Amino acid sequence: MPDNRRTPRAGRPRGRGAPRRTPGRPVPAATTAAEAVRRPRFTGRAAILVLVLAVLTVSYASSLRAYLQQRSQIEDLKSQIALREASIHDLEREKDRWQDPAYIEQQARELNYVMPGETSYVVLDENGEPLQKESSLTDPATVAKKEPTAWWSTAWQSVELAGNPPKQEPPPASKIDEKIRSSD
Repeated sequence: MPDNRRTPRAGRPRGRGAPRRTPGRPVPAATTAAEAVRRPRFTGRAAILVLVLAVLTVSYASSLRAYLQQRSQIEDLKSQIALREASIHDLEREKDRWQDPAYIEQQARELNYVMPGETSYVVLDENGEPLQKESSLTDPATVAKKEPTAWWSTAWQSVELAGNPPKQEPPPASKIDEKIRSSD
């Protein structure tokens, strides 16, 4: 079977500029003056390549800087949009509250308006300040909806309440009468 491996032949050059070698003869150090001169490491081609790479690096760096600035600007604009959408949502909720008659009545009462036929009274404490400084209605959107209960559980609670009535305190008028009698 023939051997397919390549073997170097005698007299064949081993590379560019390499001296030819014949079997049995020593290789001379430098046969000609042209072979003795070394080629420079930094050629014209290498200089052009370095120049092209420098130009590409500068152009890509400026493009990258512009891209990063635009991404930053886009993120800032997105955050501004989110803030404005939240503000719009709050204003829409406020607008919905003004559609509620109870809220309108509450706002009017805070300005000391009364319904026709009503008499306005302000209850003061010992210092002459109103007792309830802050009374407000809650936002209808935040009120938890009550889950419906079965009719039989309501009926059974009624039966239990009839069998075990809660202890009743005397009405407030009787307390006032007792205090008046005790002070005389």
